[in-house]
Amino acid sequence: MTDMQTLIREQARLIILKALVQQVDETLNSDLMIPELRAFGIRKSREWVHDELAWLSEMGAVTTVPVGTIMVATLTDKGHRHLDREIAIEGIQRPSRPGG
Repeated sequence: MTDMQTLIREQARLIILKALVQQVDETLNSDLMIPELRAFGIRKSREWVHDELAWLSEMGAVTTVPVGTIMVATLTDKGHRHLDREIAIEGIQRPSRPGG
C-alpha cells in the first residue's frame, strides 16, 4: 500500500514536469515551482522542492544547476517522453491520457 507522502511526491514530480514543459525554454527555478505546487494543494519548502528536483535529475527527467540558493531545472528528452506517455518513470505519477 502506498502512503500519502509517497503519493504527494509522485504527484508533485508530475506537476514539476508539467510546469517545465509550459515554459518557452522548458526551464524554471525552484522558487517559481513553489506556487505551481501550491495551486494543487502541495505546500512544501524550497528544500523539499530541491530534494524532488535532485530525485528527478537522478532519474534523468530533468537537469539541474544550482544558482545561489535556488535550483534551475530544465526538462530532458526522458522527461518529455514520460509526459507524452511513451515511457513510465517509476516514482512519477502518470499523466492523464489526452482528452481523458
